[in-house]
Amino acid sequence: MDTRARIAWNLRHHRSAQKLTQEVLAVDARVDRTVISDLEGGKYNVSIDLLDRLADALSIDISQLFSIPSPGDRPQPMKAGRKPKA
Repeated sequence: MDTRARIAWNLRHHRSAQKLTQEVLAVDARVDRTVISDLEGGKYNVSIDLLDRLADALSIDISQLFSIPSPGDRPQPMKAGRKPKA
């Protein structure tokens, strides 16, 4: 697993573990939702500044975005679509 794929996997893992949508994380990190989607898809390199904002939004240390996942460990899928307004 290369570094870009590792960051993508860890970003999705931490986001889904906290049951955050891409949209909520994007707002908290001050980026567009498509940036989160593209990062989780491993489509482009991310800046250190953005990694720092993402880690802050997830309340994790930035180093956790670089950790090596355990074999067979996968983020839990979330239901598709937006949550209905109350």
